[in-house]
Amino acid sequence: MRHSAVITSLRALGLAGAAACLLFASSAFSASGEWAPTKPVRMIVGFPPGGATDLVARMIQPKMSQGLGKQVIIDNRPGANGVISNELIMRADPDGHTIGFGHIGTLVISPAIQKVPYNVYKDFAPVGLVVSLQNIIVVTPSLPAKNIKEYIALAKSKPGSMLFGSSGSGSPGHLAAVLLETMAGGGVQLTHVPYKGGGPMITDLVAGHIPSAFAVISTGVPHVRTGKVRAIAVTGEKRAQAVPDVPTVAESGIKGYAATNWYGMLAPAATPPAAIERLNRELNNALKSPDVVAQLKDSGIDAAPSTPAEFYKFVQAEEKKWVPIIKKSNIKVE
Repeated sequence: MRHSAVITSLRALGLAGAAACLLFASSAFSASGEWAPTKPVRMIVGFPPGGATDLVARMIQPKMSQGLGKQVIIDNRPGANGVISNELIMRADPDGHTIGFGHIGTLVISPAIQKVPYNVYKDFAPVGLVVSLQNIIVVTPSLPAKNIKEYIALAKSKPGSMLFGSSGSGSPGHLAAVLLETMAGGGVQLTHVPYKGGGPMITDLVAGHIPSAFAVISTGVPHVRTGKVRAIAVTGEKRAQAVPDVPTVAESGIKGYAATNWYGMLAPAATPPAAIERLNRELNNALKSPDVVAQLKDSGIDAAPSTPAEFYKFVQAEEKKWVPIIKKSNIKVE
């Protein structure tokens, strides 16, 4: 082949490749010009099935699938209180087809107590706040403590002997327990038993392998209703609608105490703004759906739709509130 012919052929191939790339890129946008997924969307959940994060994911999954026009597939990747899943989100292709959950543990607590493989504000694109929820302090029926005062007295009688489970080191339940130790006065020493998620933790509590747990409310409530565990307090500023007879820790004598949890949705940092806008819209539509709101309320969870900017402004406020407490309490990774 002559040299000029070779050049012409290469140019033709280059133009064809460029045209193919443009066609591929344009396929991610609908006729109205908005971004649309071209394949199933992976939703990474950092805890095993049975925990609160997985529960919330499965509540919003059908609505988001319907709104996006592509199946949203839940991918459970437990470990390190959700840090592993957040690293997977960070490293995923930033094309709008990978989303997942960040929470107070992965975005506030863990970065304050250990080295994490991501920068909260550089490595993620916020999609939106998802829900807010509180913890519930639950004990085995055989434990002779029917309220917070009795629980604290029992812990004081044998420092270090009161075991409590949480969904992991640096989890919201862990932080709630540390805050209780701090605010209950001297002599309260609880021993932490970290799990890979709320599901395995509540299973061990029901089986009697641990005497108490600081559980996300949606994980604990079903077992409270069946009588398999006893609730002695909730950790929010007000009582939970799902268990209205259970008092708050503050009501029970620890004035000013409040420790709440929340989940937000993340995408990889370089995800196109058009994709973030669409994902945020479908997330908020799901959270405003009457049947999803009803399911969440029944589990003691409040929907918290927001813009991406509002979500990260909220994260910054949580850092300002909790990091000094975390540092002062000297929470360690176990």
